[in-house]
Amino acid sequence: MLNRFDSKGGEAVVQYLDADFRVVKPGAFVRCAVTGQEIPLDELKYWSAERQEAYASPEAVCERLGRTPRKRTS
Repeated sequence: MLNRFDSKGGEAVVQYLDADFRVVKPGAFVRCAVTGQEIPLDELKYWSAERQEAYASPEAVCERLGRTPRKRTS
């Protein structure tokens, strides 16, 4: 079995699940569906199982959903 973060270089193919994701084709990163930014697999935190897309940040998720991100309070 391959390590889920086995970085063979290049873009990975990933199946996004509700609470996890499955690497279909190993690679070092996936691309944000909004910004096109490379997201290293070990830093991937935001995705949509319904849309099968990855996002680089909460702001990218909001942009995709047509929402305004809430301002964080310290």
